[in-house]
Amino acid sequence: MLERLSQISSHTRASATPVAAHPLDPLSAAEIKAATAIVKAAYPDKVLAFNVVSLADPRKAEFLAWQADSEKAAKPAREVDIVALEAGVSGVWEGLVDLTVGKVNSWKLIAGVQPILTSEDLIKVELVIRKDPKVIEQCVISGVPANEMHKVYCDPWTIGYDERFGTERRLQQAIMFYRSDEDDSQYSHPLDFCPIFDTETGEIIAIDIPAVRRPLSKHKHANFHSKAVAELGGYRDSVKPIVVTQPEGVSFKMTGREIEWQNFKFHIGFNYREGIVLNDISYNDHGNVRPLFYRMSLAEMVVPYGNPDHPHHRKHAFDLGEYGGGYMTNSLALGCDCKGVIHYLDAVFPDRAGEPITIKNAICIHEEDDGVLFKHSDFRDSYATSILARGVKLVVSQIFTAANYEYMVYWIFHMDGTIQLEIKLTGILNTYIMNDDEDTRGFGTRVYPGVNAHNHQHLFSLRINPMIDGLENSVQMVDAVRDPNPVGSKENYYGNAFFPKATVFKTAGEAVTDYDGTTSRTWDMINPNKKHPYSGKPVSYKLVSREAAPLLPKEGSLVWKRAAFARHTIHVTPYVDRQFYPAGVYVPQTSGEPSMGLPEWIGDGSANVENTDVVLWHTFGITHFPAPEDFPIMPAEPMTLLLRPRNFFLQNPALDVPPSYVMTTSGARNAGASTVESLTDKVSRLAFSETAGSACKCGNNCSGACGSSCECK
Repeated sequence: MLERLSQISSHTRASATPVAAHPLDPLSAAEIKAATAIVKAAYPDKVLAFNVVSLADPRKAEFLAWQADSEKAAKPAREVDIVALEAGVSGVWEGLVDLTVGKVNSWKLIAGVQPILTSEDLIKVELVIRKDPKVIEQCVISGVPANEMHKVYCDPWTIGYDERFGTERRLQQAIMFYRSDEDDSQYSHPLDFCPIFDTETGEIIAIDIPAVRRPLSKHKHANFHSKAVAELGGYRDSVKPIVVTQPEGVSFKMTGREIEWQNFKFHIGFNYREGIVLNDISYNDHGNVRPLFYRMSLAEMVVPYGNPDHPHHRKHAFDLGEYGGGYMTNSLALGCDCKGVIHYLDAVFPDRAGEPITIKNAICIHEEDDGVLFKHSDFRDSYATSILARGVKLVVSQIFTAANYEYMVYWIFHMDGTIQLEIKLTGILNTYIMNDDEDTRGFGTRVYPGVNAHNHQHLFSLRINPMIDGLENSVQMVDAVRDPNPVGSKENYYGNAFFPKATVFKTAGEAVTDYDGTTSRTWDMINPNKKHPYSGKPVSYKLVSREAAPLLPKEGSLVWKRAAFARHTIHVTPYVDRQFYPAGVYVPQTSGEPSMGLPEWIGDGSANVENTDVVLWHTFGITHFPAPEDFPIMPAEPMTLLLRPRNFFLQNPALDVPPSYVMTTSGARNAGASTVESLTDKVSRLAFSETAGSACKCGNNCSGACGSSCECK
């Protein structure tokens, strides 16, 4: 963990760059320096540690007015959200800086809250615990010699909430481990106690010690480096390389941070908390540019653990609200994290002094083969008449590391107008020590001798601000239901009738709903003012999400109160500028009394969400019961959801994708003939593949996949 945090902290420091041209662009290094300089000049008597220096999204109405007529409408001001700490002052300073005019628009002290933890905050903990006498004492009791404290490691977590300490002190809990060698994986040798660290004073203020002590495991470390693999027989030699090439280049066009690809156009933002933010998503439908979504992002997540013993109830990390999906993002590497022809975007964040730090290659943009897009063959002529088109997909991705876990986030755009979000979970299980004769009681799994991996969940909140053909949208729940009329009735004589039942939400209260697999439940974001000319149904994009695990901690539990967004699969609220975080703006050390975020905004549930500007909040995720196959490092586990056009396009929007193969009939048919009299031998092939664009010697640019009439045959 220390090495990873050191890597983040030592990312190349950014040089000054011009002020961003697009209102949605993240702050440049120069803008970060300018914003912090404005604050320092305004408050020269304060010694501030900067926690957040990030773009304050432009007001939506101002942005849309500027977008509609950039020559006449005023360009939205570049405003900056500031969160800063002052030594000796409880709470945080919250400010709004206007870079356009160079002044602080607002500056106020928010008491009783704690801000996000940065890598600089986290990296302190391990250095302190190795020298603290109380920690050394507990290490010796656990079986670690006092002269081996350099072999003691910890994963620093926010404390969640502990009623002993409240919110006045900025605290972390240290999840303790031991390594025999610096290259060992610490997670096979957890320690049984948990120090509490004050982030601002740099001291250990308490140590949680279990009632039943568990001495350091004597078992060999479970590792995944090359030496460990060699001891198991070595790497397999049966894997042959797959080479991805695009000789003619990519099919997308980047203008700053705006991208155009296969009729899609959108802006790629990035911030400290949500990571990738997609804005202003539209589709060029044969010359008609149609808005789809104004803003989409991962807004929050929570990882509740299921062991009831103290202090494990505190283990329910809000990885975005407590650490930041942007702050913890990786620099991506070609050939490892991404393959093919890659376009990268960097990320720039501040350090505590307000100086910019650049994370190189924070976002990866590339194309991949997408398999068969559509296909049909006619059995009547022995399948000679057929068509097949292969698809290409655009992937915009990031990977962030939250202590032991890696989260790989992929926003995927498909040629048929579908938008997909895929998240893959990998990294290492959070582990706790267990005695050889100990029973997990079902709350975890012995994944290795002496290692208990506790049950847990990964629950994400997806924030979607739809703009389906305009601002006035509604959300409807769609259930597959049987016709209520009985078998033998006039209306359903054979009993086979079923249909989609659509329920349009009128208020925020009505919209609080859950997934139901028995009805194949989905949710449509619709524009009720525009109907499809054939189906007569409103144009829409459908949310298809079947990995929607319910929050398992009981009602009234600490995590239930703190993670109110995760109680239900769907919430819908009226759009409000800069209302982004469903668990509240300041998440660390909240008690959940009252629950922050969505419950505050929904209130009594009476707010109108029909035919207006709305935001859909979707909770999805998985429940993880660990197994030995997940250790010592986990194979990536995927989860996915789709946003699919329904009644939006006149017909299949991918019909104009050049087919990889097409063969049609020609000529006349004799009356009553059972076979086709003549067939054309014309074959059309798409040049994109994993060796896209390479011309065959026949001159037909068939990439070597030659038809029956090709000279190469």
